Amino acid sequence: MARMQMSLKARALKYLSNREHSRIELARKLSRYAQEGDDVEALLDQLEAAKFLSESRFTESLVNRRAARFGNSRILSELQSHGINGEALSQIKSDLRQDEAARAREVWRRKFSQPPADAAERAKQMRFLQQRGFSLGAIQAAMKNLPEEE
Repeated sequence: MARMQMSLKARALKYLSNREHSRIELARKLSRYAQEGDDVEALLDQLEAAKFLSESRFTESLVNRRAARFGNSRILSELQSHGINGEALSQIKSDLRQDEAARAREVWRRKFSQPPADAAERAKQMRFLQQRGFSLGAIQAAMKNLPEEE
């Protein structure tokens, strides 16, 4: 028995029901299934007009998912790869900057929980936080007042 093919709009709504998507990401996913005569851009415009697709909801969702594990530069880089630029990006940047040190400290605590024993261990822990996208200032602030070993 042949399976019925899902329409492009139904596929888009299925993707959007799972999580928020950026316009670029959704267009890339839908273009694989577009057949001759399908207009992906028109569908995306229609979804935006109906408020099913929203850049602001997508950015808020991505920041909320990533903020607990990654630093500002990693989050901002991912947003740029999804086509988020301009005023929205600068607003998010200023919002994230306020609590970056606290987030870096929490990521450090979950990973290591013990202060570094020597300089080599401290460098290793700092590199870990840098790879997660935290700025050097946030890393230094997070590691400044580490709990003493018991």
